[in-house]
Order: sequence, then C-alpha cells, then structure tokens
Amino acid sequence: MQRLTRYLCSLLLALPLWAHAEGGAPTEVMAQDYSFGVLSQRSAVLTAQYWNPILDYVEKRSGVRLTLKLARTAPDSNAATERGEYDFVYSNTIFQPKMAEANYQVILRPRAEAIRGQIVTLADSPIQRLEELQGHEVGFPSLAAFVGYAVPMNQLLHEGIEVTPVFGGNQEGIMGQLKVGRVIAAGVNSLVMRAFAAREGVEYRVLWQSDEFLNLPINAHPRVPPTVVERVRAALDGMDADPEGAAILAASAQVIGQKGDLGFRASSQEDYHSYIEFYRTTLVKDIK
Repeated sequence: MQRLTRYLCSLLLALPLWAHAEGGAPTEVMAQDYSFGVLSQRSAVLTAQYWNPILDYVEKRSGVRLTLKLARTAPDSNAATERGEYDFVYSNTIFQPKMAEANYQVILRPRAEAIRGQIVTLADSPIQRLEELQGHEVGFPSLAAFVGYAVPMNQLLHEGIEVTPVFGGNQEGIMGQLKVGRVIAAGVNSLVMRAFAAREGVEYRVLWQSDEFLNLPINAHPRVPPTVVERVRAALDGMDADPEGAAILAASAQVIGQKGDLGFRASSQEDYHSYIEFYRTTLVKDIK
C-alpha cells in the first residue's frame, strides 16, 4: 500500500532505511530511488497490484528501492523508454531500431511460457478465416504493441489482407472492445488474452497465431551502476526459490489470472535475437 501510494501520488522518496538481506546480513537501502517502468498492457490499478509487491520484495532482499512508473498508454511508455527515462523497464520494445541510443540491456526474462501474436474473434463471430477480415475494422492495442500489433499486422500485410486498424490504448483496452462487439477481431498477446478471457468470461476463436517469442524482459539502462543491476538481478532470479518470494509471485499472478511458471531468470540480449530479426525484416512501417 505504501508503494502504491507513492506511485499514485508520483512522489519520489529518498529516506535512508535499513533492510536485512537474506541470511540476516544488514544491507543499507540506497537513498536513491530507481525508476521501474512497465509497458502498458493492463490498467494502472492491475499493473500496480501485480508489480508493487514484487518491487517491495526486491527492496527487502537487495537494498535497492524501485519505484513503479507507468505511462498512460504503450506509445507514451515507448517514448519514455526511447528517451531513457526509466532506470529499469519491463518491455519487449527495446529492440526497436529507434531504441538503440537508449541502449537498454536485458538482465532478466520471465519464467513464464513464450508469447505469440494472435488475431482473435469472439467464439460466436461469423468470421471463420483470416481472409474474411478483408475490409473490416480490426482492433489492436496500439502502434507500440509488439505481438499485439507489429506481429499480426506484419502477417496481414504478407497475405495482402487490408484492414482498418482501431486502437484500444493497451492490450486489455482492445480486448474489452472485442468483448462488447465494438471490433469484430483483434490483434493480441496470447497470454494476456488467455488471462483476460478467463477473468472476464470471454470465449474466443484464434484465427491466426505467430511463432513464439520470449516473454517481456526486464532491462537496465546503462547509467545504473553495475552493482545495483546485479543486486536487482540476483533478488529476482532467486525469488521463486524463496518461500516468501514464491508466495508473493503467486499472489501477484492471481491478480491478473497468470498461469504457468512464475518468477524470473537471469538473461541477456542474445536470448532475444528473434525480436531483432523481426524488426530487421518486418513490412510494418508505423511501429511506435
């Protein structure tokens, strides 16, 4: 609740506190807050409920205070990432060519299963095949969504299927429009769609899905001291093996309906080569 209040009020606290690292060794909490940006996929409330307990755990275990920072939309989040405003960021858009100057580096990947881009419609929709979307409005989260926009739009362009994009601001925003029939189909992140459908009681049909991509990584800006990066990496890498950490991960997962393996593993840029290759060859030119 304390961290949620800090987020909602946009306050940066710099109070010298003391925490105890695992094993009881005292660790001074750094006076500086480090910002932790999250690519906008869900509402601000759900995102805060999911991430704040995890960030509190990192502070307790590492002595590094991470403050959640959320932009209103995914394009706003991407613009802030491009400017290098976040010290750490949970996003898979750092591989866009325009992000090169910010030079974020992957430090962790989720243990969760890989993600796919999908084009979906409601189960009772008359649309049965992808080519039947020709000439229709199709929903997408935003121009900044990788598997929700860039990947499915790339497929539509390859197949010569012309659609009129309609944007919902974030993943669950366009899923909500699909649910109430404002769009006949939508490009989505497979895991976010599955969790949303289970939580909201939505039955849907997958018209097309992409190959797998590793789930969104946690990345660090080069200005963050290496010792701080390693503390954060170590705390998250071992979180699922610690009973307290595992309980926090399970509670956060329940908030959004996340299934499967929870937690994070140390990672690097090399693990995300498929993203770099996609951006090199894509036909989509309006990615934000």
